Amino acid sequence: MPKGYKTQKTLTKEAGREALRQLVLAQMADLAAAQLANAKGLKYLVTRDKKTGKFIRVGEAMAGNQTEETIEVWEKDPSVQAFTDLMNRALDKPAEQEQAVAVTGTLKISWA
Repeated sequence: MPKGYKTQKTLTKEAGREALRQLVLAQMADLAAAQLANAKGLKYLVTRDKKTGKFIRVGEAMAGNQTEETIEVWEKDPSVQAFTDLMNRALDKPAEQEQAVAVTGTLKISWA
């Protein structure tokens, strides 16, 4: 193939990547806010069903449901992975440190 030639498969992949890139860029502020919230730890309100004892997120619980017993706030632990990803994107990934190895002296090889 000539230099710079792109197959239809390559062109299709590039078009898909560009379409995805545009979708992500359009939602960049919301995505960043969600990553920040995940890095800090998420909180949500739950209720406990009196009959089953099952915890239900308040947003999922039906309004006026009289089987709810207590209300608790649960917290998801902060995500180290989300924090690391945010820092790598914001400040660049730390460079891998090269290990300095100093070799001195001579090598003597003898044939027995």
